[in-house]
Amino acid sequence: MAINRIISKDVAEVEPGLWSNCLRVGDVVYIAGLTSRDKNFDVVLGNDEYEQAKVIFAKIKALVEAAGGTMSDVVKLTIFVTDIANNKKVWAARREFFEGDFPCATLVEVSALARKDLLVEIEAVAHLGQGGRPATA
Repeated sequence: MAINRIISKDVAEVEPGLWSNCLRVGDVVYIAGLTSRDKNFDVVLGNDEYEQAKVIFAKIKALVEAAGGTMSDVVKLTIFVTDIANNKKVWAARREFFEGDFPCATLVEVSALARKDLLVEIEAVAHLGQGGRPATA
């Protein structure tokens, strides 16, 4: 099976040789940990976990759709937060992008992310065409 890099005009791509935001292997899509940084990787969009998570879920949606899928194909999320006490804000944002049987999820508190103003980072795995769940947003 070939490994294909997936790119979306809505998600900033890093320079070659660092990492891939999204790879498709057959019908499985792997999305790297995404943050709410803007298209130049400069400004953090959103001042709290809810706003940052909404930006990130929109990026995940853009990449999954660029790979040929929908949010209902997302089966696994790994979420990193700098303050686990604010996890309900992340869950509120998640509800705007998923319904029915939500993806499996892991939420982990970390001491820091790549920048001090980043509060959330999320990675995802999707199995294209296997969702069978309606998606929203």
